[in-house]
Amino acid sequence: MHALPWLHPERVAKLLRALEQRILVIDGAMGTMIQRHGLEEDDYRGQRFAQGYDSLPAGDRHVHGPGCGHAGHDLKGNNDLLLLTRPEIIAGIHTAYLEAGADLVETNTFNATSVSQADYHLQHLVYELNKAGAQVARQCCDAVEATTPDRPRFVIGVLGPTSRTASISPNVNDPGFRNTSFDELRTTYREAIDGLIDGGADTLMVETIFDTLNAKAALFAIEEAFDARGARLPVMISGTITDASGRTLSGQTAEAFYASVAHGQPLSIGFNCALGATDMRPHVETLAQVSSGYVSAHPNAGLPNAFGEYDETPEEMAATLKEFATSGLLNLVGGCCGTTPAHIKAIAEAVAGVPPRALPQAQEQAA
Repeated sequence: MHALPWLHPERVAKLLRALEQRILVIDGAMGTMIQRHGLEEDDYRGQRFAQGYDSLPAGDRHVHGPGCGHAGHDLKGNNDLLLLTRPEIIAGIHTAYLEAGADLVETNTFNATSVSQADYHLQHLVYELNKAGAQVARQCCDAVEATTPDRPRFVIGVLGPTSRTASISPNVNDPGFRNTSFDELRTTYREAIDGLIDGGADTLMVETIFDTLNAKAALFAIEEAFDARGARLPVMISGTITDASGRTLSGQTAEAFYASVAHGQPLSIGFNCALGATDMRPHVETLAQVSSGYVSAHPNAGLPNAFGEYDETPEEMAATLKEFATSGLLNLVGGCCGTTPAHIKAIAEAVAGVPPRALPQAQEQAA
């Protein structure tokens, strides 16, 4: 067992108690909901980034000026930046999911790493974005929890996979080439982790994992952050099966993926994204058989159509996930790409009253 104490023992106790009692509901897609707002470049820039770069000076950071190459850089699509320029939109989305029945909401920090923010020349914002992401989600959770004190709400601090892979070459003509390394990923993850913890996250989730080596870098950085504080948060892990092969992009089956990350003693392990619920089922079932911890699933609303949109209705998705639940596969359930508060409401209603998957040690004790 981990030697370090919990950073927020009362919050962890509430989370563990809730997990013992019922299947907990994770929120749905953030990007899908942001798209509905029809935001333009000015929305992403706000006042601080009106010129296409960060106008706030800080320490020895690069000073922008004529010919620096950063002025006028497009920021539209940098959804994480909305935490600083349009935080009320992100808060509104969190609240909509909480009111739909979510027990846990994920911070809007999927791309808040230096690797991803470098596309916008904003990698210096990593800590600030992650802290703001946790703070916005924390405020929303606390506000809704205040109306139902007997039902706590929790903030999942999200660590996305980055757009690079430490295991695979992005150049088909040079299989030995890598555009990142374990140490580079560890460094950028550490900055994000510190921001999430300082912002008030209840848990950390390494999610949408397509490359297990990337995830290992994140888990290493998490342990470094915990050691530096002398206290820890629960850690959640969620991988991605990328296609019909039943493997992650770095080539692992569900069972191999579990074996590779189990050393992190995660609170939960699961799968999200890439697949709809129906196609995800066999892989979640595998995790349910081998995992000593809790199991999660937050699939897409089906597979994308020819226009890149998701067609599975809340009712269809809820019916599929209810079968997961009644088969004893789930402890946490939610939605990924294409899901909305309507999907989460339907899923929450579908799994209400269904007993959560029993942990292996609990099954052994019962026997």
